[in-house]
Amino acid sequence: MATAVKRLGLYAQQCSCRALSQRARTPVSPAPWQRPFSSTSPVLVRDPAVSGFSKRLVDNLDSEDLAQFNSLSAEEQQEHQAEWEQGLESELFAEQDRSIRGEIDSMIREQDYKFPDIRDRPPARKKQGFWTMGEEAENMGPDEEFNEDDISSLAHGELEQQREFREYARLAAWEMPMLSKLVTPFQPPSQAQPLRFRYTSYMGEQHPAANKVVVEFCPADLPDLSPRQRDKLVKLAGARYNPATEIVKISCEMFETQAQNKRYLGDVVGSLMREARDAADDFADVPFDFRHHKPKRTHAFPDAWLLTPERKQLLEQRRASRLQLEAQRAENGEVVDGVEAIEKMLAAPVKETIQLMAAAEQPVPKGKMGKKQVARRM
Repeated sequence: MATAVKRLGLYAQQCSCRALSQRARTPVSPAPWQRPFSSTSPVLVRDPAVSGFSKRLVDNLDSEDLAQFNSLSAEEQQEHQAEWEQGLESELFAEQDRSIRGEIDSMIREQDYKFPDIRDRPPARKKQGFWTMGEEAENMGPDEEFNEDDISSLAHGELEQQREFREYARLAAWEMPMLSKLVTPFQPPSQAQPLRFRYTSYMGEQHPAANKVVVEFCPADLPDLSPRQRDKLVKLAGARYNPATEIVKISCEMFETQAQNKRYLGDVVGSLMREARDAADDFADVPFDFRHHKPKRTHAFPDAWLLTPERKQLLEQRRASRLQLEAQRAENGEVVDGVEAIEKMLAAPVKETIQLMAAAEQPVPKGKMGKKQVARRM
């Protein structure tokens, strides 16, 4: 722990030194005195006569700049000297910062510590399913170049479907017969098991409704309840009670797993039974309210529509008489054969066809012309 704190402390000190050095090195607009002495920069110069660094501008000027400096007034010389000292201080601080930063870098290299980078971790892959299909399509990248050496994507999908069919065929042929060893005889639920839980499965696929659990029970099947207590339980259930089937139905899907939803439903049923057994208030003055239930209307099949032997015989007689009348009309020539009439019209010349069409038309009495006849004459 101490080593980690030391590393973090060194890293923070290094960052602070760098920040200070960045502020110290910010360029300052050139002062008027720097224009005639452009060749002179605020660099630390050793003075052989004095131990340490020289802080006088005169000691760092050449002969030409020194003559120009001496020609200035005393106020201007003091201003140039102040600017020179300020530049020396910033450069001295920068040199100290470089030396401290070098020591810190060497200490960190000795510790051989590396901060982990979250960006280096690969993203977590999501399980592909029918309901999550296509969510990673944007990370697939561009399509590869097609060189006419492969089948189309539609053909690949057909092959994948055939592979899936064959996989299930192998399961049905080799693994499903082994399930017969696990067969147990069906035993109907006893009176001690009045609750019926229903689950929804999507065969391994992810779905929002996969965690839903439904419980159904009949108040008359619950143990140790008197008729008055059952009536109170029905009143407490409210709209979840179906008076037509006498079943209470409650569902839950607010938890992530089916086990949690089932446990919650069990607690709800237990609390309903405790409240029903509470003798402090039996809800005798509260009437039943079944307005939420809308009964379905069922229509009875008419007895006259039933196919009795007498009715079947009557229908057969009607069909026989109808066929006999059709045969008599065909013999008398009253039935027009449409195919024969069309062939005759096509084989006849144009003038005869017009005459036949005019003869076939019947005159319409005056004042009784329909819309089609009026439109045709117009």
